[in-house]
Amino acid sequence: MFDRIRRRFAVPALIGASLGLAGFSAAWAQSETQPLTPEPAASETDMPEIEPAEGGLTRDDVEGFLDGFVPYALSEGDIAGAVVTVVEDGEILLSKGYGYSDLETRAPVDPARTLFRPGSISKLFTWTAVMQLVQSGDVSLDEDVNAYLDFEIPEHEGGPITLRHVMTHTAGFEETAKWILLEDLEQFPDLETYLKENLPPRVFDSGTMPAYSNYATALAGYIVAQVSGVSFDDYLDANIFDPLGMTRSTFRQPIPDDLDAEMSKGYMTASDGEPREFELVTPAPAGSLSATGEDMGRFMIAHLQGGGALLDSATAEQMHTTADRKFPPLNAMMLGFYEQDRNGYSVIGHGGDTIAFHSDLSLFLDEGVGLYISMNSAGAEGASGKIRSALYEAFADRYFPDEDEQDAPTLDTAAEHGAMVAGLYESSRGSFHNFLTSLSLVGQLKVSMNEDNELIAPLITETSGAPTRWREVEPFVWQAVNGQDRLTAKMEDGEVVALTMEPVSPIMALLPVPWWKSSGLLMPLLVVALIALALTALLWPVRAIVRWRYRSPFPLEGRTAAAYRAVRAVSGLTLVYLGLWAFLIIFLMSDFTRLTDATHLPLRLLQFAMIIPLGGLVLSLWNAFQVWTGASSWFGKLWSVVLVVAFLIVIWFASAGNLFSFTLQF
Repeated sequence: MFDRIRRRFAVPALIGASLGLAGFSAAWAQSETQPLTPEPAASETDMPEIEPAEGGLTRDDVEGFLDGFVPYALSEGDIAGAVVTVVEDGEILLSKGYGYSDLETRAPVDPARTLFRPGSISKLFTWTAVMQLVQSGDVSLDEDVNAYLDFEIPEHEGGPITLRHVMTHTAGFEETAKWILLEDLEQFPDLETYLKENLPPRVFDSGTMPAYSNYATALAGYIVAQVSGVSFDDYLDANIFDPLGMTRSTFRQPIPDDLDAEMSKGYMTASDGEPREFELVTPAPAGSLSATGEDMGRFMIAHLQGGGALLDSATAEQMHTTADRKFPPLNAMMLGFYEQDRNGYSVIGHGGDTIAFHSDLSLFLDEGVGLYISMNSAGAEGASGKIRSALYEAFADRYFPDEDEQDAPTLDTAAEHGAMVAGLYESSRGSFHNFLTSLSLVGQLKVSMNEDNELIAPLITETSGAPTRWREVEPFVWQAVNGQDRLTAKMEDGEVVALTMEPVSPIMALLPVPWWKSSGLLMPLLVVALIALALTALLWPVRAIVRWRYRSPFPLEGRTAAAYRAVRAVSGLTLVYLGLWAFLIIFLMSDFTRLTDATHLPLRLLQFAMIIPLGGLVLSLWNAFQVWTGASSWFGKLWSVVLVVAFLIVIWFASAGNLFSFTLQF
């Protein structure tokens, strides 16, 4: 959803200039990370210094700390309400509501009764259910998942997918967006239908590359249902909610009648005051949970107590400590949880977002402490993401400070290694076979060096909005200046294979962009091409009007005249073609509930419309032939070549962005 990963990789405004549609860039800024994306803890850069609590972690101190932090943060962030729960040593130390669950009725948030939507934190419940089946011997983490399914995941050269791959987001699936969120219950497919009709391609060999996947998590939930012989909802009720006494929690959609009255409304901002419809999460095991703050406290306690009533201690330890560390020494992915280590303390957790609700859960394993926050509004300029990141950091710095904080020196290899890493990158979590690839084309991350041999990426910023800077502190490992986040590059034969940074390192990587896909090359060329086509199309009627005004005859005839008119007509049509693509993408990505089969007709029409730029190339070549074999001026000959090149660039962009793809899977 609209989270910190999105803000860090927001698209530049260049696409607005290149297509003449500034809204296109705004749409991509909202859509780069799909719904239910986790938001790991943020960098601490430019955070105010937090003093350690003199008396340690006590209820009174935590309440005072939260009362001084949360109300102000909600007010400044334009957020309607929140719930915060802190647990310690098997007890709920504090669970408190702030603000309102319903702005119209002014109903306050009640931590014991008000339900929030934790988004992708739901995945932890699905993973816990999987581990229960691992514990009972009904499934294996390393068996081909096809052994548990009534449909088949196609073979891939990298080998089968296992539940271990699924739980560590290394199944290799392409990002999928269709049917991710709905508001119309009549359109809502069941889990089986969703999974069988929306199987995404595999773009990485299993176990090799982190690429966060809601589809893969939904697949795990379906396996739970297939193996247990009951529905996923029934399994969760009987095996997780009931044993923990989570009486006010459910994955069911729509929410059951006995809980509906206490469901918090969801908002974009508090000042807007217009509640959203209840968000139906189609890949339900990946994000459909509704729960109170106190119920989430019970779930945290179970995991902090070695599995509690859910798992035996050995299985819980396996879940919490089995690390898939693709980019050491950065934080790793565990079995479902991901590391959030801070100040030398071992922390695991998960974040979650729907469109309206934004949440985070963190477990300080060795200290027996858990922190959970959920907010019912996105807030002004994505304020909810900044708030929950800042809360986690401030909480950790106050109650679990770094007793031996030392800054490692910058290595002498910083200039050499920085130059090797500098370049353009695209996310491993993306679309590679459909029209949404065009968004990644313009959302590439540029990494460069400043005069101090620090790495910078203008789209990755500190809380203040200034670009984050990284110093090299180990070979090919950089640390944020004044922060704890790290960045690393995986190298082979002196070349970057992948790059990633905290906090996104456990769930996605950044891949070097090949030259033919480089936005640094392609987008400026596209701007020039579109200007050339626009001038050609617009000056055609202008020149005709001028000739009419001064009664000047049209100077061309025969095939030369036909080619002249045809290439100008197709120039205008090509601009319309790209404009319609831009409009469709803006329309779809500005509201994820529109990503359904209803898009098939306009999408198919635009796919067939690929004949326009392809035809434009043919007609521009014909026009150039007529011009160069006729008695045209040197400028006419030059411009005919410019048009050929312009159509080649448009075709290049459309091909690289998969606008020519005929798939309806996205």
